[in-house]
Amino acid sequence: MFRRREAVPFAFVAEADRFRSNVVPPTPERPSASQVLGRSLVGLTVVAGLVGSLLFGLPALDPGHSTGKVQQSEASEGR
Repeated sequence: MFRRREAVPFAFVAEADRFRSNVVPPTPERPSASQVLGRSLVGLTVVAGLVGSLLFGLPALDPGHSTGKVQQSEASEGR
């Protein structure tokens, strides 16, 4: 197995943690107005879908809701 002969100096390892580069990353582009509008519309659509599914789902989760009711048709009521 290959073994290092020289030890790594601890000062070098400690210095690597606080190394700062002199290269500045480019600034991110600001989104245009149409991108902001599109993202907000997508967000509103998702929120409206969640709210709608909650509103339509709550009556089905109601414990007092009885699904065993028998509905009579108009033809049988006239007899």
